[in-house]
Amino acid sequence: MASMATFFVKTSFPSHSLTKSFETRFAPPLKVNVFVGARSRIHPGLRVSSGLIEPDGGKLVELVVDHSARDLKKGEAFQLPRVKLSRIDIEWVHVLSEGWASPLRGFMRENEFLQTLHFNSLRLDDGSAVNMSVPIVLAIDDEQKQRIGDSKRVALFDSSGNPVAILNDIEIYKHPKEERIARTWGTTAPGLPYVEQTITNAGNWLIGGDLEVIEPVKYNDGLDHFRLSPSELRNEFAKRNADAVFAFQLRNPVHNGHALLMTDTRKRLLDMGYKNPILLLHPLGGYTKADDVPLEWRMKQHEKVLEDGVLDPETTVVSIFPSPMHYAGPTEVQWHAKARINAGANFYIVGRDPAGMSHPVEKRDLYDADHGKKVLSMAPGLERLNILPFRVAAYDKTQGRMAFFDPSRPQDFLFISGTKMRTLARNKESPPDGFMCPGGWKVLVDYYDSLVLSGNGTMPEAVPA
Repeated sequence: MASMATFFVKTSFPSHSLTKSFETRFAPPLKVNVFVGARSRIHPGLRVSSGLIEPDGGKLVELVVDHSARDLKKGEAFQLPRVKLSRIDIEWVHVLSEGWASPLRGFMRENEFLQTLHFNSLRLDDGSAVNMSVPIVLAIDDEQKQRIGDSKRVALFDSSGNPVAILNDIEIYKHPKEERIARTWGTTAPGLPYVEQTITNAGNWLIGGDLEVIEPVKYNDGLDHFRLSPSELRNEFAKRNADAVFAFQLRNPVHNGHALLMTDTRKRLLDMGYKNPILLLHPLGGYTKADDVPLEWRMKQHEKVLEDGVLDPETTVVSIFPSPMHYAGPTEVQWHAKARINAGANFYIVGRDPAGMSHPVEKRDLYDADHGKKVLSMAPGLERLNILPFRVAAYDKTQGRMAFFDPSRPQDFLFISGTKMRTLARNKESPPDGFMCPGGWKVLVDYYDSLVLSGNGTMPEAVPA
């Protein structure tokens, strides 16, 4: 079943200046790289770091226009052919505008789309490569294409008729839906959530170009203060004097097994020689499938985890990652890792079946549970990341708490998947004591209490993931 990926960040210096020290990038427990200038060498037992890791391409590409130019750009937008954006399109504008996809400067043109689809990377002008594993594209239909005509610019509007951005020097090319789906998900089976939401009924054309985003994207849902951009996160890490940043991505509520992994990771970084590793607790905040716990409830639950002292607020930054969720397994986990490099993270802990889900038709997992971490260790453009596969955590019945699994006594452990956790909360059943902090569990139960029952008085069944 799907789990969560975590990752950690490291020093500065652009990717093309570093050489690989290992055939794969699983960091050894006592042997780590020390980066000096543009060279790397091996030192036993110690890691020295100066500043945060540099973004892909050497700098963050932020695409929001200056405040002084906003009125002018709004006026220009009303004079241009229009493309109406969906909610997920706006989430991608958000991602691009803040530099999460650096060095991308807008929705992909065809050459960027093909590189992403076939190589999971983009070649830069200097010959170096950065990782890019999921297409960030904008679809239009035949009518929109005809309306655009020979124009080299289009305006992007939201569903309320407000101008969001201008797309410049545009290129329109065919949308190869089947190939895109097959190469991104490894299957064209019906029932893939993101595909059904955004691709199946989308237009037959893609439009790419350079973005000028008129204003910072806001959702006015009471959570915007959690949506820190890569630049804002880097400032926060610097303010806290972080010498390492490790990011933990998840789309489920935090239980004590997650907390064990996060606290154990910090201990491992301290043992490596870091003085102040900072955790980026970074829940995914874009599109998720219908049975996932909504973002606002997950954020309430995460706050309770901090209030109850399960995680240390002094060494934890809670923020929202604005990307939509693909559920594309090893392909998507590369995007999750790459984006956090741009936010300043230099260590990446990856767990079982990151970004995965159950097969939409057959009764099995869609992806091999170990392929995510293996792919990350070899992925082009992620050479600067140290991949730290975490140990499996489960509920230890003999101790009454979450602990690392001991294969010598498997009968003592209980595995509670995300699907099982949601089912317990939906049915108002309590998990074993020590599985989740009481305040956090109450938030989860309250969420399912708040759901409107369907016509026959029962709640819809969850899709396993």
